[in-house]
Formats: sequence, C-alpha cells, structure tokens
Amino acid sequence: MIGNSHKGETLYLWGTSYFDSEWKEIGDKKTHPVYKGEVENGVPNGQGIFTTTKGDKYVGEWKDGNRNGQGTFTFPNGSKYVGEYKDGLPNGQGSYTFGRGEWDGHKYVGEYKDGIPNGQGSYTYPSGDRYVGKWKNGKRNGIGIFTFADGDHYEGEFKDGIVWNGKVNNGNFEYKIVDGK
Repeated sequence: MIGNSHKGETLYLWGTSYFDSEWKEIGDKKTHPVYKGEVENGVPNGQGIFTTTKGDKYVGEWKDGNRNGQGTFTFPNGSKYVGEYKDGLPNGQGSYTFGRGEWDGHKYVGEYKDGIPNGQGSYTYPSGDRYVGKWKNGKRNGIGIFTFADGDHYEGEFKDGIVWNGKVNNGNFEYKIVDGK
C-alpha cells in the first residue's frame, strides 16, 4: 500500500444519522451501517458498497465520505434511485422507481437538486398517465404537459403541483383553465 489509500476495506458508520456520523474501522453489521470499498484518509473514496441495518443498499462512487458521482440506491421495498449524487444526495440527472406499496410502479426521470425533483423531468403513473415538464421543490411547477392514458391532455402552466393556466383537450372539445379554475 502506498500512502493512506486502500482498496477493499470495511468501515462502519457510527452516529444518529447519515449526515451526523463518523466512519470507524470497528463496528457490528447488526447495529451499524457497513461500507466496503475504496478508502482514503479513513473515509470512503472511490467505488464502494454501503448497506444499512434495514437493508438499504448504495453501490457507486464516493468522495470524502459522501456519495458523490454515479450510483444506485435500492430500498428493501424495491424502490430504486439510479443517477448522480453530490454531497450524499441526488443532484443532477437521475431516475427514481417506486417499489411495493402505495406508489408501486410510479417513476420519475429527470433533474434533482438536494434530493428532490427540480428542473426538467417526467413522471409516469402505472395507469399510463404521464407528465413531462418543469419541477420545483418536488412539485410540478412551470410549463408542462399532462397526458392521460386515453389520450386526453392538459398543456400549460402548473403552480405548486396544480394545473394553473392552460388548456385541456379530450379530442371532442377543448377548454381553458385560468388561475387554477
């Protein structure tokens, strides 16, 4: 080994939350999240695998002890995020597919900022309904198109997740929505 860079090491995360914790070389996989992979200066750096005691799993790039770069985070219920990370959170392009439960089959693909949809993206429902457009703070916000599985669609502005100024077309007739009404 040269310097303080090692491959194939195991670290344990000690603390009350991911962002308020410390990496240590000792621990118990039953009570501490475990990291296996490249380590530099005592923290994850490079490629590695992180598994929590609840079964959450991240496989991907690390920098200075945080998820940074490309990675995949899977949850025990089958939900999965694949995409870019910065400072431990989804930032940049990514996709989130919901697993078992109330949101099973829903999928978002697009831009993230600090872990939430923000920017351009699409959201697909299991029914076949689909939204393509702008997002802000996790809600449809800005110009977008919501297309229903039967072909009906709304095109226009969304405000805080609500249709705001635009038009609805169902193939037989068209009407306008102004200020959410």
